[in-house]
Parts: sequence; structure tokens; C-alpha cells
Amino acid sequence: MNLMRLVVQKVRLVSCEPTLVRSLLSPPRFCQLARSLSAKQVRGQKKVPNKQNIKTKAVKQEVEISQRMTVSALAQAMNKDFDHIVEALLNTSVDLDSLEPDSVLEEKWIKEVVTRSGMKFKWAKLTQTKEREDKDVGRRSAADPARLVSRPPVVTIMGHVDHGKTTLLDSLRKSQITAMEAGGITQHIGAFLVQLPTGECITFLDTPGHAAFSSMRARGANATDIVILVVAADDGVMEQTVESIRHAKRARVPIIVAVNKCDKPQADTERVKQELLAHDVVCEEFGGDVQAIHISALKGENLMALAEATVTLAEVLELKADPSCSVEGVIIESRTDKGKGPVTTAIVQQGTLKKGCVLVAGKTWAKVRFMFDENNRTVSQAGPSVAVEIVGWRELPSAGELMLEVESEQRAREVVDWRCYKEEQDKLKEEEVVIEAKQKQHHESYKKEREAFAHLSWRQRKSALYRINRQQAAMRPSERAADQELTLPLIIKGDVDGSVEALLNILDSYDAHEQCQLEVVHFGIGDITESDVSMAETFSGSVYGFNVTANKSVQQLASKKSVPLKLHRVIYKLIDDLKEELSSKLSPLVKENVIGEAAVLAMFEVTVGKKKVLVAGCRVQKGYLDKRMKFRLIHNEETIWDGSLTALKHHKDDVQTVKLGMDCGISIDAGVEFTPGDSIVCYQEVQSQDQISWDPGF
Repeated sequence: MNLMRLVVQKVRLVSCEPTLVRSLLSPPRFCQLARSLSAKQVRGQKKVPNKQNIKTKAVKQEVEISQRMTVSALAQAMNKDFDHIVEALLNTSVDLDSLEPDSVLEEKWIKEVVTRSGMKFKWAKLTQTKEREDKDVGRRSAADPARLVSRPPVVTIMGHVDHGKTTLLDSLRKSQITAMEAGGITQHIGAFLVQLPTGECITFLDTPGHAAFSSMRARGANATDIVILVVAADDGVMEQTVESIRHAKRARVPIIVAVNKCDKPQADTERVKQELLAHDVVCEEFGGDVQAIHISALKGENLMALAEATVTLAEVLELKADPSCSVEGVIIESRTDKGKGPVTTAIVQQGTLKKGCVLVAGKTWAKVRFMFDENNRTVSQAGPSVAVEIVGWRELPSAGELMLEVESEQRAREVVDWRCYKEEQDKLKEEEVVIEAKQKQHHESYKKEREAFAHLSWRQRKSALYRINRQQAAMRPSERAADQELTLPLIIKGDVDGSVEALLNILDSYDAHEQCQLEVVHFGIGDITESDVSMAETFSGSVYGFNVTANKSVQQLASKKSVPLKLHRVIYKLIDDLKEELSSKLSPLVKENVIGEAAVLAMFEVTVGKKKVLVAGCRVQKGYLDKRMKFRLIHNEETIWDGSLTALKHHKDDVQTVKLGMDCGISIDAGVEFTPGDSIVCYQEVQSQDQISWDPGF
């Protein structure tokens, strides 16, 4: 209303004709006049800014650049592709035909590309990684000779399987170790302290003689002072005997030869000593320095002579240790016990191990809670050369790890953190080497692929490569075909670390991947659990347990989910079972058994209803013909037809078989013409199970 009054007042002040007033009050002129009047600021009223005239400033994307950037690195920083960089460098002096993803750009062209793309650049900050302080712990320096005292020798009994190593230990400590062993073979490293009637103590290590446990024998040789090499007098030097000699020589450990089973009629001790000469083991009878003791471990004959020879050699070696320094030792074996948790068998080499000591081994640590001897009796301390079971580990250390004492739990955590960090860095370096090799290989193939397009411009080259890539994508096999490859995923569980290690070493020798892929998806120590069965179901694999058990609920779950659950106590039986399962996954072999053969003598036609059928008159020359079997027509030693017969007749009768020397008529429904002189072979297809070609060596 106020606006209307102002307009009327303006009109009254203007002396004009009615037509002018009407033109002023017309809708277009009126709206324009109203806008001009409303735009004027009223006294005392604040001026309202016109929002339509405010221009928002465009925010440009920032790109981090650096010196000597490659085209691919610049494209990644800009979130663009290679073609965008090429298009941004059009109409510049850059040779676009020679530009590759790994080409290094000059600084001005890096800035030019960013600017032309409507972005702004900023220099990337140089990050300098700070080197971490080495927090590892190692062996102590040499001890003061004044504090050294004599210690019992650590003796490892080595040799071929079934040559009497464990029986020898059984006789020495009057126990029945062999009665508790599966299959009569040792499958773990056993550590025992034996006290002789003369008062001397010897720590014995019994290593497995089976071919699968080579790493255990090497570990036993590295942790020992003397090696007793047991050789059966009736067998002589065998494969694992030679391997044990190599381990002892590599560890620079002296050898005592125990020629066992001398009570057998076929025993030949001289032949054993002569065979050892070929492996640089020279006995004293031949002018060497190796003692050879003739024994019978089963009857206990001459065992004291072997013990005296061991003690004498230990005195010559002058074995000493410092029982007052920090503990040093070696992990012989590790396992998981239901009541005790992670348990390790270790030999103390320096110092005295007591309850409450903080130990570090590999990437784990322990505060000693309990210690047990070989008879599972609690001990309060263990000095040098004593083998004990240690309870209190946070995680299971690997067998063969060096065990060291540290000041506190905090120090133990620092050592473990540093070792994990160091291992991660080493792994990253190895991966970098592999990545660089792959990149170099890819670059060479990339350059070779583009040599054929060197004469084209970059647009023509791009078009040609697009066509090639589209053709290659069309020729790729489908994912379903790739999934049809034969694969056997495995889950391995063992009772101790050494057993799992031996199994994994055997599986590393698997070389039949072209027949069936073998993949270890998980391995661990302890009894088989429901999670192992669920994992096997996920991967459609099998669970193999060595010297472990599976409770009733786990077995029922495996049966319900159709997961193969294989439990074994002897390692070679486990491998045989695994080979059978691998073979069962292979396609069956189809063999042809030739039953009979007939010669075509003549050709004639017969009328069957309104249809004429070509019939071959034949005579059986070998075996017999059976209509239910398959037949093959051979012309000039070439197979021209293979299939089943339509009819087999003898004279005018339909028959099932035709015997040797009889004439018959044969017809087939394939439009194939017979020729006199052709041969017709009757054969049977027999399927047989293919066998995996993998040979683990035993």
C-alpha cells in the first residue's frame, strides 16, 4: 500500500496526459518502477547485500610433486590416467611418441601438467625415517676362567633307523623307551640324564633315525659335545648313518662308533669299520682317532666300555661352564601341554636356571614357573648340561632357538619387539627385491610389446593397443575353468614343533603340482580342534594329525561336515595316506583290453523294412567278438571309425558273441563303408586309479 501511494504521488506531480499515466501504470513499467523505488534505502534501515553478486572462489585440487617424477607417479598423484598426462602435454616440446609410464619428467613439465589440469602443486615433504635402536640380546662374552667348573658331557646318539639307538639308551638307564614308541622308531628328540655306577653323569640326546627327521638330527648335533654313532653290525653303513656323519662333521663334534648287534650270527664288525673309511671316519684299528666299541644294546653287553670311552673323551675335551653367569641354552623341542600350556625341552649350556628367571628365545619370552626332569619330577634348578622341561612361555619358541636370560620382563618385551621389527624389515627388503625384479620383467615385456608400434603416433598406438587388449580379454579362460584345477588344501597338526617341522620339510619336496596342487593352509601344535575342522571345510581340505588326538565332538563335527580327518602315530604311514588321497583326486586312467579281432571278407546289402543296410561279412581271427563291447574299424593301419555295433549276426540269427574262427555279419549305423581286408577290433575299456608321481624318499 505504501508503494502504491508513492506511485500515485509521483503521478500527480507530473503534469502529463492520461496516456502517459496509463503507460506508467502498465504492468511492465510498473514492475520496473517498483523495483527502482524499492531499491532505495529507507532512512534508519540497514542495507541488505545482494547475494546474487557474490562470487564463490573455486578451490583447486592440490597435487604433491617431487623431483624426477615418472609419468605414472604423476598420474597417480593427480588421480588421473596416463592418457590425461599425454593430452596435457600436447603442443609442447615433449616427444609424446617416446613417452612411457615410467618416463621421468622434468620439473617444468610436471608443473605444466598440473597447471593445465586446473590444479595447483605443492612440493612433497621429505620424510626421513629414524633408525630404531638395537634392543637385541646376544651371548655373553667369554667367562672368567677362574669361575669355570667341569660339567657333564652332552652326548647325542645318532644313526640309521632300527639300528638300536633307543635300545642302547634303554639299557643305559634301565627303562622301556621302545615300548612307548609308535612303530618302534623314535620320532622326537629325547633328552635324558644318565648317572653311571662310577658316579659320572652324562646327558644323552636320542635323535630320530627316520629319513623324515633330518632337521632334528642336525639340531641334535649342534647342541652336543660328543656324537655316538650307532651302526648295526649286520646292516653296515646306511643312508641315515652317512647323513649323521655329515651333521657331526659340520658341527665339528668328535665321534665314537658303537657297533651294535654284535651278538647276531651275520654280524661283521670289520666290514662296518671298512665302510666308515669311505666317509673319513677312521677307527683306531686303522690308525685313526675314532674309538669303536663293540656292543649289544639288547643284551646289555659291553655298555660300560662305551660309557668309559665317553667319559674319557669328555675329560680330554675339558668341558667346562660358568654356573654363576646368566643362563644360556638351546631349545631342543617344544610342544603344547593341556595342563601346562607351552612347554619346551631345553639344555642349559651356561649359568644356572632357577624358578622366576626371565628367558628369551626367538620371538617369545618366558618367566619360568616350573621345571621338570625327564621323569616329570619338579626340579628347583638346572645347571650346565642339564636337560629340563620349562613351563611359563608366552608362546611356543621354535626348536633350535638360542635361549638367553634377561634382567626383567620389560627387557624381554623390548628384545622380542626388536626381533619382530627386524624380521619385518628383512621381509620387506626381500619383497622389494622381488618387486623390482617383477617390475623390470614387466618393463622389458612392455617395451618389447610396443616395438612393433614405434612408427605410429601416440593416438594410433593407443587405438592399436586397445584392439589387442580387447582380443586378449576375450581369449582369457573363465574363472570357473580356473577353479576346476585339482587342489588338496591341508591342515597339519603335530604334538611337538619338531614333528611339524619334519612334516613341512617333507611337504616342501612335493613336485607333482601339475597333477594336483598341494597347499598347506594352516599348521600348528596341539590336538585337533573344531576351528581346524571349520577351516578345512572352508577350503574343502583335509586335516592330518601326527601324534595328536581329536575328541568325540571334533570327530562328529568332521563327519557331519564331510571333512577327512586323518590321525597317525607313524610318520611314513601319514605320508602314505596323503599320497593315497592325492591319487584319489586324479582322473582315472582308461586302458583298452583287446578282446578279439576280425577280418572283413566281403560286403553286401540287406533290406530291413524299407531301408537298405550295409553289412560286412567277417571272420574272427583272434579271441572273440562281444556286441556289448566297443569296436574299432581299421583301414590301412588307420582308425576310420570307433563306436558300438548296430547288429551282430551269425548266419541269420542275432547273437551276443562270436567265437574264434566263426563267420559273422556286422553292421554299424555311421555311414562308413567297409572294404575287404579291413580289420575290426573288439576292445574293452578298463579304468584304473592313477598314482601321484611324488616320491618323498621313503
